Amino acid sequence: MAQMKYYYELTISSSPHIHAPATTQTLMRDVLIALCPALVMAVYVFGFRALMLTLVSAAACVFFEWGYCTLIHRPVMIYDCSAIVTGVLLAFVCPVTIPYWTLILGDLFAIVLVKQLFGGLGKNILNPALAGRAFLFSWPVLMTRWVKPGFANAVGILSTADAVTAATPLASMHQGTLCTESLWQLFVGTVGGCLGETSALAILIGLAYMLVRKVITPRIPVAFLGTVAVLTFLFPQGNPRITWMAAQLLSGGVLLGACFMATDYVTSPLTKLGQILFGVGCGLLTVMIRYFGGYPEGVSYAILVMNCCVVLLDRIGRPVKFGAPRKEAARK
Repeated sequence: MAQMKYYYELTISSSPHIHAPATTQTLMRDVLIALCPALVMAVYVFGFRALMLTLVSAAACVFFEWGYCTLIHRPVMIYDCSAIVTGVLLAFVCPVTIPYWTLILGDLFAIVLVKQLFGGLGKNILNPALAGRAFLFSWPVLMTRWVKPGFANAVGILSTADAVTAATPLASMHQGTLCTESLWQLFVGTVGGCLGETSALAILIGLAYMLVRKVITPRIPVAFLGTVAVLTFLFPQGNPRITWMAAQLLSGGVLLGACFMATDYVTSPLTKLGQILFGVGCGLLTVMIRYFGGYPEGVSYAILVMNCCVVLLDRIGRPVKFGAPRKEAARK
């Protein structure tokens, strides 16, 4: 009998081999949708300059990513919307009075130096928007000029010369006293601060949307905010302690950082335990910087420091193989 030969056509591709409808573009699009309530609130509180800053920042990030990829002959991936998210988030952590040229320099730093020089999306070790914000503190005066909210004092689209400045709630609490704003004002967002961080209500709406869409898991935000809540409740600098804890959670960038910055896929741990430890570390560093640092806010630097620890946290949180000997698991 003649030997029968069988030929099979196999398609070999890299892992993973699970297909899902979610793509980078759809995930980033959901993040942008989740950021819309905060943007609407920023326009309501600070005027249309907030919208212009956000649009300019997003456009600059897309331009710099396109320009760099074109220059070094790397495939242009601007359609994945990741550059737009970086631009929006960077604008959200800046005051409304920041000059356009300063924000564009921050976009250049975030996209080229922090993201693209490390290999592009998925290879950067730091959150680009927060690293861009840290770079912008090379101009501390421009980054700490806060506007008193309200239509009467809204800054112009082109000029900020007539803006009325005022201290933020977090600046007051940095002196060890409760802010004069009510918790309701802090919750709604009719207070001074950065563009996208003033309204806790708007940020929580965005968080709820991302959880429903399963863009993120609640582990990092819960661990982050829970740590801040516990520490500020146990060690208040003002009375009553419940009000102090609530004011710390609702002021500054802790909610924006916990929901949109710390949950970044690229710069946060993959393992469940690692994510919890990451959130706890962010919360601990945030409170320490707020209490003992020279600058009232510590969210950005807390997340950037923890970004550098992601590899270690994933190693700690790596699950043990089923049936593996204890000694072998310990060595790993």
